[in-house]
Amino acid sequence: MSRHVAIVTDSTAYLPPQTMDRHGITAVPLTVVLGNQALEEGTEISARSLALALQKRRSVTTSRPSPDVFAAAYRAAAESGATGIVSLHLSAEFSGTYDAAVLAAKSAAVPVRVVDTGMVAMALGFCALAAAEVAEAAGTLDEAVAAAEKRAAGTSAFFYVDTLDYLRRGGRIGAAQALLGSALAVKPLLQLEGGRIEMLEKVRTASRAIARLEEIVVDRAGTSRVDIAVHHLAAPERAAVLADRLRERVPGLADLHVSEVGAVIGAHTGPGLLGAVVSPR
Repeated sequence: MSRHVAIVTDSTAYLPPQTMDRHGITAVPLTVVLGNQALEEGTEISARSLALALQKRRSVTTSRPSPDVFAAAYRAAAESGATGIVSLHLSAEFSGTYDAAVLAAKSAAVPVRVVDTGMVAMALGFCALAAAEVAEAAGTLDEAVAAAEKRAAGTSAFFYVDTLDYLRRGGRIGAAQALLGSALAVKPLLQLEGGRIEMLEKVRTASRAIARLEEIVVDRAGTSRVDIAVHHLAAPERAAVLADRLRERVPGLADLHVSEVGAVIGAHTGPGLLGAVVSPR
């Protein structure tokens, strides 16, 4: 079924396939380079394969989609009847994905509004869902963009990593912060702030850090109607425990998503990642 406004995002939104199908959302894949092999996230490399490669200290890097890939997605949307497209992407601080989308939008057959959400993972996914709901209700291009931007402004993302080494290698966190964390043997709690990864707190043990992550999420959720996502990489038990605790402790919980992050985010965080996204309705 064609819609007036089509929604495009990228593979780092980590929306469940059935959710994308139900809402007609297209995800353009980023690329993971494993050794000398370039693989599309979500179709050619799994999170588990990525975790094993990282544990074996294999070379792993990531790259943006090309403008041609975005152009093909925009062309397919237009050919399906869309008269406008909202293209929502992970923070431009992390990737050139936004820039590639902007380049492709210039030659699209229909108007394309490209949005740097400043988010990633389901923090981005919730923005795409907000835009899709407006589109499904026959909203305009501007209304869909506004819904996504409002959702992004209210959404918070926090995460725990076992080590800052992966973020340091990928240039996603400063070397000084990474070295300080290693020297003090602390377990870092991080947050998305202004489209960047920032240190939130340093905790002495993993168990205390995860308990503190729970407290932060409960406090941020308050009593408002919220959606929450729990993400992990090679840590399903941690994710399941946190999800169960949040179900018990967040009175306004609407939807709770639990999923393993994909290879692109996993390459920069490493195995053991545990994250939580809080997104008010």
